[in-house]
Amino acid sequence: MEKFSVLLVEDNEGDILLTKEALESSRYIGQLTTLRNGQAAIDYLENTLEDRNATLPGIILLDINLPKKNGLEVLQFIKTHDKLKHLPVLMLTTSSAEKDIMTSYQNHANCFISKPIQIDDFMELISKVEEFWLNTVAIPNRKNISFHG
Repeated sequence: MEKFSVLLVEDNEGDILLTKEALESSRYIGQLTTLRNGQAAIDYLENTLEDRNATLPGIILLDINLPKKNGLEVLQFIKTHDKLKHLPVLMLTTSSAEKDIMTSYQNHANCFISKPIQIDDFMELISKVEEFWLNTVAIPNRKNISFHG
């Protein structure tokens, strides 16, 4: 079974800790990389493309309300870049604003999830995300995609 690397772009320390805790026992996660602002996420993805030994994340969990560049700007960068647009991007945010939902899908987010307030509900949500996105659906095999050049 192939393990997935997950890129978590989140600035809320509590949500970072909860997500890490929820994914800790995963059979599917090989590596969890956490970045705390949108510009850092863009830089990370650009650097990954330039490094022939690096592997792109299998899935991206992206908050909307981020410093430097917001999540919608990061999403737009990913989905308009030929070598990144295939990556599944899950908007995982406290927002439930119709404008954020619509803009996310207009920019080709793979899904939009509003974070629950209760800790147990959040942990259950992450478990469901893991089960669906890493166990149920097919994600392109990163070994068969030319990321470089």
